Amino acid sequence: MAIYDDRTFFESYAEMPRSRFGLGAAGEWAQFEKLLPRDMTGLDVLDLGCGYGWHCAYCASRGARSVLGLDPSEKMLARAREINAAPVIEYRRCAVEDFGWPEAEFDLCVSNLALHYVEDLAPVFAGVCRALRPGGIFALNMEHPCFTSGVNEDWCRDGSGRILHWPVDRYFEPGARKTLFCGCEVTKYHHTLTQILGGLLEAGFALAAVDEARPSPEMLAADGAMYDELRRPMMLLVRAEKR
Repeated sequence: MAIYDDRTFFESYAEMPRSRFGLGAAGEWAQFEKLLPRDMTGLDVLDLGCGYGWHCAYCASRGARSVLGLDPSEKMLARAREINAAPVIEYRRCAVEDFGWPEAEFDLCVSNLALHYVEDLAPVFAGVCRALRPGGIFALNMEHPCFTSGVNEDWCRDGSGRILHWPVDRYFEPGARKTLFCGCEVTKYHHTLTQILGGLLEAGFALAAVDEARPSPEMLAADGAMYDELRRPMMLLVRAEKR
């Protein structure tokens, strides 16, 4: 995710509604919030790929005892320290793959739109399971396999630009996929549904909830173009619990 330290990319990312206005501007937040504990009093929280720190601040506001936000981008962390600082929050520059995974130190692990940048999920899932205390929760949101297996993550369109359909290709070929995001070429990693959900089970988790992001009725009423988001899922949301 070094791309987030690229000045051109970062400036473009900073203009996104979710960057400017936080969780309330993230279309999937209403669904993702339901996967999190309502009362976080006394919980120790780990945020993988914390970005601007919106989820760190949310957990702190819900009573978390400590929150550790990890991100490989210094620009993202600088912004997080500026707009989402709190006494219980520590922001640390560290890629998900490089974290040391201490044993049984956290009650909740959150990861929002970061894991599709990780090539091998298995050691990450095993690490999260190790780092959680018994009964701990892993709430994750990542790009859906139907989305990452899309060709350039874009619609097929006719000659006038009208959307025809969403292409899915090479689904059972996990690995790097190039796409355009915020006007820059970005490398993401496609993982099958079996790799994601089966990988969580293999790591020692029980699946408590699985959801797919979709526009709310309010979003559909406000913007008719959002109906196209009902034609394919963009995000996969999971709550897994350490057995």
